[in-house]
Amino acid sequence: MDDGHLLHDVGGTATGVVTGKPLHLGGSLGRVKATGRGVFVTGREAARRLGMDLRGARIAVQGFGNVGSVAAELFAEAGAKIVAVQDHTGTIVNSNGLDLAKLIPVANKEGVVAFKAGGDIVPNEDFWNVACDILIPAALEGQITAERAQKTTAKLVLEGANGPTVPTADDILAERGVLVVPDVICNAGGVTVSYFEWVQDFSSFFWDEDEINVRLDRIMMNALNQIWDTADKHKITLRTATYAVACERILMARQERGLYP
Repeated sequence: MDDGHLLHDVGGTATGVVTGKPLHLGGSLGRVKATGRGVFVTGREAARRLGMDLRGARIAVQGFGNVGSVAAELFAEAGAKIVAVQDHTGTIVNSNGLDLAKLIPVANKEGVVAFKAGGDIVPNEDFWNVACDILIPAALEGQITAERAQKTTAKLVLEGANGPTVPTADDILAERGVLVVPDVICNAGGVTVSYFEWVQDFSSFFWDEDEINVRLDRIMMNALNQIWDTADKHKITLRTATYAVACERILMARQERGLYP
């Protein structure tokens, strides 16, 4: 009480402090599929720069959740064949391409091996021997070991998971001429749309999913092309180039801004 006037606290909800929210609480359209979409977009751009035609390209996907299944769907829409899928229940292979419209609902409910009529169930280790052009490890870290790096026939590896390739395997793939699009850029679609969610919450203005996808695609393609150009300039791998660009940006910001904002 002050001079006969009642004082009130005034506050508000800051929705942008957390991302991945339900839509009615300030979430963003496109967030669920964003990581898988980012894998596809960087993979499509990498394939273009390699001169690889996605039509008819054979793709093996490890992990079939929000990342692997979404990336697989988008590659299939682009004309590629998903020839092998592995999840926690096992591995299924079809050299003519798996029918994703039928596989995904079964996989979501029971796991990929429940789709028995769609392909051959093989031992998990045989996944790494499947003839493919693109390999997408989108499950756990440390899956591409030195031995598996020697086995794979893939020309392009898209790291949908965090840290799926061990360092010795990374060296082997580089020596064999297999291009690896590293996790720090390949699976960054999710955090990019999380940033979009923060921006939308901050402005209380929300975009439709088409606009979100257009913005995401542009950011992912520009980032990959910058990394690729850096790798070509210094004759280094995309992974090394990614860290080089990141460190350069940090050092430049520190030089311009100082240690504190």
